[in-house]
Amino acid sequence: MMASLPATRRRDLQLRWLLLLAVAAVVCLAPFAIYPVFLMKALCFALYACAFNLLVGYVGLLSFGHACFFGSASYIAAHVMKVWGWTPELGILAGVGIGAALGLVVGLVAIRRQGIYFAMITLALSQIAFFFYLQAPFTGGEDGIQGVPRGRLFGLIDLQDTTVLYYFVLAVFLLGFGVIHRVVDSPFGQVLKAIRDNETRAKSLGYETDRYKLLAFVLSAALCGLAGATKVLVFQLASLTDVHWTMSGEPVLMSLVGGLGTLLGPVVGAFVMITMEHFLAPFGSWLTVIQGAIFILCVALFRRGIVGFFLDWSERRRRGRTP
Repeated sequence: MMASLPATRRRDLQLRWLLLLAVAAVVCLAPFAIYPVFLMKALCFALYACAFNLLVGYVGLLSFGHACFFGSASYIAAHVMKVWGWTPELGILAGVGIGAALGLVVGLVAIRRQGIYFAMITLALSQIAFFFYLQAPFTGGEDGIQGVPRGRLFGLIDLQDTTVLYYFVLAVFLLGFGVIHRVVDSPFGQVLKAIRDNETRAKSLGYETDRYKLLAFVLSAALCGLAGATKVLVFQLASLTDVHWTMSGEPVLMSLVGGLGTLLGPVVGAFVMITMEHFLAPFGSWLTVIQGAIFILCVALFRRGIVGFFLDWSERRRRGRTP
């Protein structure tokens, strides 16, 4: 089949397969060369940013309240695993469930508004969740829930080993990323893009846009819950930081730096931001200033983010070769 394709198309496919194999090799061997906890943190936040990007990049809904789903999943997963003795897979499922449930509640309230009104409603509801977790007796207040046991996956695989845990976190990330990829490329995803581009026209074609937006919001919240619950296994901690309003800003920065509305953009942005936090930590309070300067530089040089810039370059190069 490949032999029947034009030479340029065949060469592009070969390069993509080689790139895919190279990425797979790097990902599999990474924990033997880089601190596994650093990699797992980056993967958790990459999934978190991808879930956020599904909503803002493909539906056009900017949410400032995704910390509600991320942090709630962290607290619920930590509680059921430490206090109730649930296994890791059940704890993660509990986190996904609470994320989806809260996404449904918040979505029903906010989805009929657009623009800044939608963003402010999600932020306000997220702040309500923050104060709830600050006062709730099971959360430990400012101390959070510490010492969450990692346990044994399916009763067989010991997640105390950081290398084993890394491959589990990688599998969770690939599962979540695969779901997002499938949704974006499905007819449902095409309707979401139509709503983003022109909601009035989508309505005129007979689509119930509010229902589609609500489904996308719930799915995004559930994937945020998956990321938050997985993060608990990595750090064995759920704290107020997970549900603070600043946590809602993390995926915004990651998506903008990597490339809003692209599949790989949030992943690249997450790794860039987490790497900066790791290596610039010695600068203390200046870290935020340095991050802000780098963020402004990225936005100025890469209008569509890092991935978007290279996609545009690749498209121009392909058109230049087309007879």
